[in-house]
Amino acid sequence: MAKKHLIGIVVGDKMAKTVVVKVEHLKEHPKYRRRFRVHERYKAHDEKGEYHVGDKVVIEETRPISKDKHWRVTQKV
Repeated sequence: MAKKHLIGIVVGDKMAKTVVVKVEHLKEHPKYRRRFRVHERYKAHDEKGEYHVGDKVVIEETRPISKDKHWRVTQKV
């Protein structure tokens, strides 16, 4: 099974070895067909602390690293 990859923006970097990444996508209302943005925040592992607020990054699904952390930052876009 292939690992999932998502592109998002770093919105928090205050934790040690962890960044918070906001991933946005468009969703369509089932009845009215109006499209709107929804976002989700993921905690991602950043071993070296090289990513900061405002960076656009790619995150990859990985084994559970902690209670909330199941993603790893792979690269900067």
